[in-house]
Amino acid sequence: MKLRQHQSRSLQDRLAWQCASLLLAYPDERHAVRLRTIDELLAGQNGPAADLLSRAATALRALDPMRAAADYVATFDMRPRCTMYLTYWTAGDTRKRGGHMLAFAQAYREAGVEPPKDEAPDHLPVVLEFAATVDPAAGRRLLEEHRVPIEVLHEALGECGSLYADVIAAVGRTLSTATDRDIRRAWRLSHDGPPTESVGLQPFTLTVPPRRSAGGE
Repeated sequence: MKLRQHQSRSLQDRLAWQCASLLLAYPDERHAVRLRTIDELLAGQNGPAADLLSRAATALRALDPMRAAADYVATFDMRPRCTMYLTYWTAGDTRKRGGHMLAFAQAYREAGVEPPKDEAPDHLPVVLEFAATVDPAAGRRLLEEHRVPIEVLHEALGECGSLYADVIAAVGRTLSTATDRDIRRAWRLSHDGPPTESVGLQPFTLTVPPRRSAGGE
C-alpha cells in the first residue's frame, strides 16, 4: 500500500513539474499548444498543486497572446527579484556562480542528457522539465537544494500580483515543507539581495535576467 501511494505521489509530482515548466515558458507561437497539453496532463488530477496549476492556466488562457507575452517580459525580464535563474540567489553575480551552475549541468549529464544549449541549466523551467521527464530523483534533489530561491521567487511574484505565483506555489507543494531556517533565509535574500563579490575581486558578470530578443526566446 505504501509503495503504491509513493508511486502515485511521485507521478503526481512529475505531472505538476511538467505543467509548471510549460506554464513558465515564454508565450510564443506554441503557447496555445502548451496550454492544451497542460489541460490533458491535469485531466483527472486533484489536490492543491493541480488546483493551483489549473487556476494559473485558466488565467493565462484568458489573456490576449500579445498581453501574455508583454506580461511575461515585464515580470521575469524587468524584475530582478522575479528571476527564474536559481543560482542568482545562491551565488549572485560572483565567481562562485559558475560552479553553482556547473552542478546543474553535471546532474543532467549524469542522468544521460546534455544541458540545453539555448538556456542556462539553472533556469527553473529547465530544472522542472528535467525532473518531470528525465530523472525525478535528481531533479527533486536540485529543487529541494534550491527551496529558498523558489520561496523568494514565490514571494516576489505574489507581491506584484502575478498569475505565475500560483505556478511557483504548486511547485512548492511538491517539495518538503520549508523549515524556519529556510523561511528566515528567504526573507533575508528577499530584502538584502543575493551574495556579492568579495572586496577587491572583479565580479563574475552575468546579466540576470538575460536580454530577450524582440522575436521571443
